[in-house]
Amino acid sequence: MSRAALPIRVDRNSPVPLYFQVAQHLEQMIESGELPMGTRLENEIDLADQLGLSRQTMRRAIEYLVGRGLLLRKRGIGTQVVHAKVTREVELTSLYDDLAKTGRDPSTTVVSFRAEPAPDALAAELGLAAGTPVYVFERLRFAGAEPLALMRNHVPEHLMRLSAADLEAQGLYNLFRANGISMRIAKQSIGARAATAAEARALGERKGAPLLTMERSAYDEQGRAVEHGRHVYRASRYSFDLTLTGW
Repeated sequence: MSRAALPIRVDRNSPVPLYFQVAQHLEQMIESGELPMGTRLENEIDLADQLGLSRQTMRRAIEYLVGRGLLLRKRGIGTQVVHAKVTREVELTSLYDDLAKTGRDPSTTVVSFRAEPAPDALAAELGLAAGTPVYVFERLRFAGAEPLALMRNHVPEHLMRLSAADLEAQGLYNLFRANGISMRIAKQSIGARAATAAEARALGERKGAPLLTMERSAYDEQGRAVEHGRHVYRASRYSFDLTLTGW
């Protein structure tokens, strides 16, 4: 198919990173069918010029969508729309809140907790400056006495003060709310894989047991990145419920 022009406008006064604004517009165009499967995009230099952006910003937007499986780069062909993924929205809640609402008696063991400069890939994902200090922590979440999930999160240090004791006493989203941070939007992907030996030991499963995976980047109502999480759940004990509507 012919190369597509992109009628995209970005808001330079918005706190949402420019690359993420571009990626969101492109994703909406792909999912709506405005950019159907097989459509080829202009090269990064031409796209950047067309939108009045830097080549680096355009590259990050394209790489984000390549990572989500919406675009594909082929030598000699360029960047091409692969297909629109089927997406199902789920509520922007925490596992702690979900367990508490259903009377499952949530509790947490903090496996590790530290502060460190954000790795380059994470900084790019969250739209942070390279090296921004972040908290990184891993928690084992229980429902009653039973281990249910192993959760690794990064939170920008400038948002609030955190400690391992805080995380064992309360859910992360409770701590956000207590610090005046309101969650607004998140990008989330759900998948599955086999448990490693370490994960199996922590979760009371056998090595290779099926795990559900969830990766989420969440933003507050100001458009600031507030967390990035990579979680694994025991497939034998947990599922994601989705409500679908007709059209």
